[in-house]
Amino acid sequence: MQYLMPIVIGILYALLMSLIREPHRRRLNAVMVAGAGAAYLSGGGLGGWEFTFAAVATFVAYRGLESWTFIGIGWLLHTAWDVVHHIKGNPIIPFFADSSLGCAICDPVIALWCLAGGRTPRELFRGR
Repeated sequence: MQYLMPIVIGILYALLMSLIREPHRRRLNAVMVAGAGAAYLSGGGLGGWEFTFAAVATFVAYRGLESWTFIGIGWLLHTAWDVVHHIKGNPIIPFFADSSLGCAICDPVIALWCLAGGRTPRELFRGR
């Protein structure tokens, strides 16, 4: 379950976000990437590197306002940051030791959806 639930959460995230019409869907996802980039600021345990990552994520999120590719890149960057925190830093949820690992499994699922254009299930299956 530890490895399956993050995948399910990523799929649910994409399905729920698909209910939002474009261009609002893309813009909201850019904001979500910016928020994810700042998730460890209050105690990630990596000092000044937390601010550096937040700055990079903010830039990528800004570019994501107009590009699904940048949003996907942002989620992949956050995946890497989750792995670093799982190995060396503090978990994203302080009372759940493996939460960064779960996030590192969930985020690539979201990234794949974003890199595919953040399409609705209907659009994905039509090949649009």
